[in-house]
Amino acid sequence: MLGVGRAELFMHPEWPVEGPAVRAYQDLVRRRAVGREPVAYLLGRRGFRRLELDVDARVLVPRPETEHLVEAVLRHAKPGARVVDVGTGSGAIALALKDERGGLEVTGSDISPDALAVARGNGARLGLDVTWIEADLVPPGEWDVVASNPPYVEDDAPLPPDVGDHEPRGALRAGPDGLDVLRRLVAATPPVLAVEVGAGQAATVAALAIAAGFVGTEIVGDLAGIDRVVVAWR
Repeated sequence: MLGVGRAELFMHPEWPVEGPAVRAYQDLVRRRAVGREPVAYLLGRRGFRRLELDVDARVLVPRPETEHLVEAVLRHAKPGARVVDVGTGSGAIALALKDERGGLEVTGSDISPDALAVARGNGARLGLDVTWIEADLVPPGEWDVVASNPPYVEDDAPLPPDVGDHEPRGALRAGPDGLDVLRRLVAATPPVLAVEVGAGQAATVAALAIAAGFVGTEIVGDLAGIDRVVVAWR
């Protein structure tokens, strides 16, 4: 945006910022202050695990708490496991898994072709071999692990303007109790299911998994102390 790298700015704070760079910076500040546009959309990039991902309004902004889901999958996936990241969005989960465990067979699926275009672009730029499929939830196939950060916000729950006014509604809202998509994922009953959940949902999702025939569950908290990930296995 300013025409120089971050290191150069630290090394030469006396350099003036002028011309087009000033106007670009002022435009970004206006969009953030007035329209509450997410910073990740303004910059076009978001860090996730070891990766730098391209993001825009076609996909949910990857969040730090979702990194716990990646860690849970890495703990439970056997070498060479076939893993599908359902509702992949920017491809964050799928690409992080392939980056950190290259032997996994990783697929990312999404119902949104626009989101898949972002994911494919990230995969190509990062040089990570992930297969992308357009599908409504779990695509046909033999999967050892189904992972997902699905929509889990109640339809009428308030959201901050930078989330509710800008990020894709289909990646956020999931019925009156926020569990519509999670119920469908649990019903798919793969050998291992790992899902991110909203605050207060973990115990319910774990109970749904046991009722669906899973024999064990694990609940993982995030750094804020919120039960954020549920893993279930058969």
